[in-house]
Amino acid sequence: MDDLNIRKTGRAGRITFTRPKALNALSHPMALAIQKALDSWRDDPDVALVIIDAEGDRAFCAGGDIAAVYHAGRAGDHKVGREFFRDEYRMNATIADYPKPIVAFMQGFVMGGGVGVGGHASHRIVSDTTRIAMPESGIGLIPDVGGTWLLSRAPGRIGEYLALTGARMGPGDALHAGFADLYIPETEWPALMDEVQRTGDTACLSGHPAPASALADQDLSAFGGHDPAQIMQSLPDGDDLATLQRNSPLSMAAGLAMVRAARGDRRIQQSLAREYRFTARATAESDFLEGVRAQIIDKDRSPNWTAAATDDKVRAMLAPLPDDDLGWEETE
Repeated sequence: MDDLNIRKTGRAGRITFTRPKALNALSHPMALAIQKALDSWRDDPDVALVIIDAEGDRAFCAGGDIAAVYHAGRAGDHKVGREFFRDEYRMNATIADYPKPIVAFMQGFVMGGGVGVGGHASHRIVSDTTRIAMPESGIGLIPDVGGTWLLSRAPGRIGEYLALTGARMGPGDALHAGFADLYIPETEWPALMDEVQRTGDTACLSGHPAPASALADQDLSAFGGHDPAQIMQSLPDGDDLATLQRNSPLSMAAGLAMVRAARGDRRIQQSLAREYRFTARATAESDFLEGVRAQIIDKDRSPNWTAAATDDKVRAMLAPLPDDDLGWEETE
């Protein structure tokens, strides 16, 4: 397909995002194509490992291409969104549990759906340009694509902080928070890719000393609050408070609960199943359509949040679905 270059080179299966003008946004067909490639290479003796990279300087993958989900939801068709999220999450789990090494070279923006692809690889490489974030609270969604799993394993209250604010991490922060493994300048990437695909071995991958992490020294104790309201009461005036005041109250309340619940999960599938409970209902029962309208469609940056952020509403959004459309048991 035009948006991905999927091929075998040397000992490697190669997946390259090829829509840089769209910041390599991940569409439903792209998620299905990645899944199909990984399935075909799982038992292929010619493929020792997988390399995922992207064309363009600005983004590895800046998120999911959700325009179709938005327009279908506006028309009352909620199946389009459910099917997209379902297949995307299955692909995320495949990457996380893949039996062969997956090496992700992540430059520029890595957000939302991009984290779902690169963030679960076995070898996650970042550079000086890398900016990783889960900004879903700003569009009325929750950190998904296994984002709650990653956030729940970040040190201290970093997970809550990133989930509520959607703050961007540079390479040092990404390494500290557990969203990346190796810092390697991009000038070294072409030679490394050539070596890895030639040998089918990751032994040549060696990171440079990590850049400093501002998150490591940041006082995030306020994000230990019981709920977003208590957190905001504890925050001083500044950018973090202003961000929380702009974001969807329901998204923040649900996201906070989900990151904390994910700390008890044994497998990423449990976190993904919980995320799907919210996103399967998102176009019909949350602020998601309004958030997408304000931030992406009309771009007026003035969402009118109307969804309640009560405990009862959060429980309803995260209640078990009638059918487990993800294809696995949450308690597995």
